[in-house]
Amino acid sequence: MAKKSHIKVRLVPEAKPDSAFYYYVKKPSGGEKAKVKLKARKYNPVTRKHEVFVEKKLPPHSK
Repeated sequence: MAKKSHIKVRLVPEAKPDSAFYYYVKKPSGGEKAKVKLKARKYNPVTRKHEVFVEKKLPPHSK
């Protein structure tokens, strides 16, 4: 079976990481871009403004 070429990461607002709103995006799992932390300017409907979102680890899931 082939290795995955992307991994799923969560983007949270840089100013308020504990916010209720976040984005899920795909990020390459290998190469140069995999080592760089993802940072994107996205719309936050909670504050109704565009903000900088940064990459955080996915939360642990329960079974």
